[in-house]
Parts: sequence; structure tokens; C-alpha cells
Amino acid sequence: MKIITLPEEINEEKITTNLQVFDYHNSQKIIKQQIILNQNAFSFLIEGTKEVISENSSLSIDNSKFLLMKSGHCLMTEKLSDFKSYRSILFFFTNEILFDFVQKAKLNSELSADTSVSAFQYDGFIKRFVASLLDVSKLSNNAKSKLLKVKFEEIMQYLIEIHGTQFLFSLMKNSDNYTQKFIRTIETNKLNKLKLKELAFLCDRSESTFKREFEKHYNESPIKWFQNARLEHAKYLLNQERKSSSEIYLEVGYENLSSFIQAYKLKYGITPKQHNK
Repeated sequence: MKIITLPEEINEEKITTNLQVFDYHNSQKIIKQQIILNQNAFSFLIEGTKEVISENSSLSIDNSKFLLMKSGHCLMTEKLSDFKSYRSILFFFTNEILFDFVQKAKLNSELSADTSVSAFQYDGFIKRFVASLLDVSKLSNNAKSKLLKVKFEEIMQYLIEIHGTQFLFSLMKNSDNYTQKFIRTIETNKLNKLKLKELAFLCDRSESTFKREFEKHYNESPIKWFQNARLEHAKYLLNQERKSSSEIYLEVGYENLSSFIQAYKLKYGITPKQHNK
């Protein structure tokens, strides 16, 4: 599966601007597509479900919610609705537009979590906003350019009023420290059952470079480390949440129950059932 760069690959007009809107449709299920977002983006989900995995976030939504995504690398899954369709209104904006808004609004910076993806619930205002966004997207380029800036300020002001400014400063937070970013990506996604090439993509590294850097930081191969992390999580589920092996083996990354029991016994010396007592 090739890497998709957005918004370039859905931009039929091939005109790059600071604010862009696309009415995106899809009729095929997509699983963990590797995406490079060259701009920040709202994804106003209309039909289907969407999952986004980034270096520090993992969110899954249906069409009762929408996403705000920071530019960078992510894995994206699109599942079709009961009507076999997927639709999302995508509203892209650059960091330049974001910084100009913060300066114009005279917002004071505050401590925030470093979160690449945030989810918000639809309400009446947001639904009307999305409808108006579609109307604006059909206008001439000159009118569209002017009105999209107004629409961007409108949605940002509304979200700040409802949710405060944490999401905004999280969006602006810089992650220049590669070591911190690398370790955060591993720790955030250790239970997400990602392939090594997918983790390498989130870290913006080749698979071979990723393996070398992983062993440098963790003194262990990625395969062994992730297996231990998932077995430790399995132990927690068995002991603290009193779940059975048959309930958790898929959750902790095993294709069948027997291979999970065998791996668990090899690590802890007893079977999951014995640990569960």
C-alpha cells in the first residue's frame, strides 16, 4: 500500500493555498493507510467510521464526532457505513494560518498535552457550520479564499468557547526532540498491534533504521519487547480485571488462544488460568 500525501493527492485543481476544503468520498474499506499530512486538518465525518493512529494518539470515531488532526505522519482506517459508503468533509489549514489566528485573538499560551489528534462531538452549530463550509467550497477561488479564512476563525472561536484553548496549543506544540518523539510513539502504540513498518512510518524512519534505534533505546529487539509488553498487559487483565484467556488473547495481539497460552507460560512459568485463580 503506497504512502498518501494530503492534501496534494486529493487536490484536483493542483492549487496550494493556506485553507482548502474537500468533499471526500470513498466506496472501499481502507485499513491503516500510511498518510503524510502536510497541513493540519479537520475531518468532519458524514458517513462511515474513522480510526487515526499517530505518534501519540489513537482515536476511533463514528459520524457523531469529528476530528482535528495535526500535520505529520499517521495511520488511517476508513470503514464504510451500512450504505457501503464513506464520506468526510476535509478542511485543511497551514501552521501559518493557525499562528496568525492565535496572534490576532491575543491568546495566552498554556500548558497542554502533546496530542496529535483530538475528537469533538457534533452539535447543531457544528452541523450548520459544515453545511456552510460546503456552500463556500462551491464559490469562485477569490470568494472562497476570503470566506474560508472567516470560516476558520469561526470554528476556532467556537471550539475555544466550548472546550477552552488546550486543544489549540496542543496543535501548535513542537516535537523537535526526536528521542522523546521516538519513545513516545513506542509507548503510546505498544498495544495497537502495529507492524514494524507501520511504527517506522510513524517515526519517519526506514524499517532497518527503526530496528537499530529501537535496540539502542530498549536494549532488546522490537519483536521481543512488544511481546513482553503485551504479556504484561495480559497479566494485568487477568489479575486486576479478572478476564479470561479467551476474552483477551486477541486484544493482546495473538491470533489464537493456544499460542497465547504457550507464550504466557513461557514468560511466567504458569498458564493464564493458573494466574487467574
